[in-house]
Amino acid sequence: MHILGQILFTGIILFAILILYRRIRFITSTIRLGKEQRIGGDTKRRWMNVLLIAFGQKKMFRRPMAAFLHLLIYVGFIIINLEVLEFIIDGLSGQHRFFAKVLQNWYPTETGYNAFYNILMNGFEFLTAGVIIACIIFLIRRNVLKIKRFTGIEMTRWPLLDANLILIFEIILMTAILTMNGADQVLQDLGSEGYINTGTLYISHKIIVPMVENLDVGQLIIIERFCWWFHIIGILGFAVYVTYSKHLHIIMAFPNTYYGNLAPPATMNNMEEVMNEVKMMLGLQAPETGMQEEIARFGVKDVTDLKWKNIMDAFTCTECGRCTSVCPANLTGKKLSPRKIIMDVRDRAEILGRSVTKDDEGSLFDHISKEEIFACTTCNACIDICPVSIDPVAVILGLRRYIAMEESLSPADWNMMFNNIETNFAPWKVPASDRFKWAEFMVPNKK
Repeated sequence: MHILGQILFTGIILFAILILYRRIRFITSTIRLGKEQRIGGDTKRRWMNVLLIAFGQKKMFRRPMAAFLHLLIYVGFIIINLEVLEFIIDGLSGQHRFFAKVLQNWYPTETGYNAFYNILMNGFEFLTAGVIIACIIFLIRRNVLKIKRFTGIEMTRWPLLDANLILIFEIILMTAILTMNGADQVLQDLGSEGYINTGTLYISHKIIVPMVENLDVGQLIIIERFCWWFHIIGILGFAVYVTYSKHLHIIMAFPNTYYGNLAPPATMNNMEEVMNEVKMMLGLQAPETGMQEEIARFGVKDVTDLKWKNIMDAFTCTECGRCTSVCPANLTGKKLSPRKIIMDVRDRAEILGRSVTKDDEGSLFDHISKEEIFACTTCNACIDICPVSIDPVAVILGLRRYIAMEESLSPADWNMMFNNIETNFAPWKVPASDRFKWAEFMVPNKK
């Protein structure tokens, strides 16, 4: 039976790795649909951003309660799953609690169990309870209190279900750990073969043991083994599921923060092709030798016109809604939602990534309306608040530029401003010679 279990376990591991490999290849190739973008700058500052923003979740703490609960789940889930290493070793070797045996052999004690292992496992259990409590609170916030930033036209169907599924799944996984430990402790007390003494694990001993202590050995072994298999399969399933979910940010937050924009806030990037032409016209730059490469398109019509970092942003989005909750356009009732813009980029990238030709007839404008694009004030509040360094404004500006330069369909008042800038070098319809006439009223009349 042990050999069959080891073979089955190895097969499950390899199957999960294969699915993960294929999904990672798809995401990587989809991100590469974007244009080449060289990202340099201060490497030390970039690593500091990774440490503070991605790992330390610095921006999250602008809302302390949500930040604390999120940090509890994040840290708890990562540390708890260090135990998965023991699960994997046990599964591959056919043993039970490998590290408990090793530590007890290295540091034998009169109590029959290793104190360090006991402290470690108790720490895992307290974190497990914390994760369960935090997930329950988040479910209440989403479904009972209905926090506004968790709603919106983009937060229906799959996005809404995804957010609830992952919280429920985490609660079940954490409950499985406690149940496994509770049944394990009763089996230890009964002296069952193969169940090494771990000492008292207080959370499971207080909550789970009273519910299972009257069961016979066979039932206890079934419960303990079922929870063990459920947890390890659940963890592998979670790893695969994450790549299809908004929770991909668990991994993507680190590279996305590293490659985040280091320019001062509200810095607007010029179109390099246009900027070079203007500089040559003004004599600020010497004409380049050789034939200029023809510009295929001004602005952004589809994800292939975006930079690869913009597509990485889309796969990193946590769908937390912080960007939309601070957007002045959204707060005044406009259709614009920065979160929706980024989610639309991801949806379109997924469609194009699955396309064989990578050149279907659709575009980003099938997902994003012009009304949304024109509502943006480019205040950069969404960029400032984003906990994983996403830039929705870059996408909006690219779409605007396409509408203005390729379709000439900007709003009428925008076109008037463009004409004034071209003729008067100012947004107002005032000749350059009359620009300072207003100052005459500031000078006292001389007698």
